[in-house]
Amino acid sequence: MSSPLLEQLIEGLRVLPGVGAKSAQRMAYHLLERDREGASRLAERLQAAVERIRHCVQCRDFSEAEVCAICASASRDRSVLCIVETPADRLAIEQATGYRGLYFVLQGRLSPLDGIGPRQLGLDLLGARLAAGEVREMIIATNPTVEGEATAHYLAQMARAAGVTPSRLAQGLPLGGELEYVDRGTLAHAFGQRSEASG
Repeated sequence: MSSPLLEQLIEGLRVLPGVGAKSAQRMAYHLLERDREGASRLAERLQAAVERIRHCVQCRDFSEAEVCAICASASRDRSVLCIVETPADRLAIEQATGYRGLYFVLQGRLSPLDGIGPRQLGLDLLGARLAAGEVREMIIATNPTVEGEATAHYLAQMARAAGVTPSRLAQGLPLGGELEYVDRGTLAHAFGQRSEASG
């Protein structure tokens, strides 16, 4: 019978996406057998991140400060707001395109079966930003999945109701795909060829 602490470590590693029992076991054994120093660094950094990283009060992206660096930057175009599902999607767009506007991170997508509605996505905060009148174009960059398309439709309706022009990334993104896994060239082209969103 193995150590209860080892079992807890293996179970703890299973919270990571795509990590099953065998993968978690291999990771735990590797850290304990070959890289205890690395394991200690990982534990310290994970603890610090959990304690100090929160959501930006303006865009909901991850940030150590109340307002993230992008929202605080005076060089960003405040008339254009790009809506993404996750911080990974925001990073993909930032790295692949020359976009210089602001972002709003939903931290998910509409999924009534999973109990994720407008409130869970911070759409009350988004609605207030649109109503303030500073945003003229809202780029909807949700993933081309069934839930992503439903979310895009809802967002386009919100934008039009606030007098903001909604646009959607151009086709060329694979249906059912995730933005963070799309190659930079395809994402840059789709971003540059966006069109008015339907809704």
